[in-house]
Amino acid sequence: MRGSEGVHRIAVVAFEGISPFHLSVPCMVFSDDLARLAAPRYELIVCAETPGRIGTASGISLFVDHDLSVLETADTVIVPAWPGPDVAAPDILLKALQRAHARGARLVGLCVGAFVLAEAGLLDGRRASTHWVFAEDFAERYPHVFLDRSVLYVDEGDVLTSAGTAAAIDCCLHLLRRDHGAETANRVARRMVVAPHRSGGQAQYIEQPLHKTLQGDLLKETLEWAAGNLSEPLCLDRLAEKAAMSRRNFSRRFRKETGTTVSQWILAQRLALVQRLLETTDRRMETIAEAAGFGSAVTMRQRFVDAFRISPMAYRRQFRAAGADERALP
Repeated sequence: MRGSEGVHRIAVVAFEGISPFHLSVPCMVFSDDLARLAAPRYELIVCAETPGRIGTASGISLFVDHDLSVLETADTVIVPAWPGPDVAAPDILLKALQRAHARGARLVGLCVGAFVLAEAGLLDGRRASTHWVFAEDFAERYPHVFLDRSVLYVDEGDVLTSAGTAAAIDCCLHLLRRDHGAETANRVARRMVVAPHRSGGQAQYIEQPLHKTLQGDLLKETLEWAAGNLSEPLCLDRLAEKAAMSRRNFSRRFRKETGTTVSQWILAQRLALVQRLLETTDRRMETIAEAAGFGSAVTMRQRFVDAFRISPMAYRRQFRAAGADERALP
């Protein structure tokens, strides 16, 4: 969804006692500086129930210019981590969120912000996530919401929720990826020096830039080779042999430098290639599966759905449509 000028307006709700970190996450991901990396045309506005000075959980103060009327024209509304599950959200905010949702805005509750969306009745009958510390409280208070305790974020299309703290970054990067594709999200993530994608499932599918300490290292050279040869059968033994290391030493070094396992890294690289090919080519599913090393389109589809909760075909249609919208912009 876009505003009348072709700009996607994102309203971030601030409030007394807000965590500066949680406020900064959407501001960073959708900021002008990072947006220019791929020109996604976002307009980000911070608003509050009452404009003016707002105290934060860290003892610093913010000055907010806009009130909640911003939510009437926002395409996406983000509620960062609320001060706590026992802090009641004001009725004026709950009603503003309900109206925004009713007219088709996308709503996001980061961390404890999920409580606010649930209190507004926007999560009933849906899956949701929140900080694990407050999971029991959430499940007891909102029995009509299907709480998923194992994921980093939940995407229900028009309503998204995330788990605690750093999962807010995962959720916002997911939104960027959904709006503008994997390449855009990856470029922004690299500028932020974070993993471009960690799956919302139990397994951590991590794509992250190699540490600078790997420059000129056999491990770095091996992974660059693997990333360029994903159609080949890749495994721990083959990569260890290419890096001239023992299986155990390679596995230890790899985990230390990347924060994930070899099999998870390979899967992440293959999924990223599938995303790029779906976004930028008209190749058949069988051809893409072969190029990415999945062997068959069926296997590729299963892995893709597990990671992104959308089929490859639907993903292609979604980003082809997004691309057409971008080309139509002035």
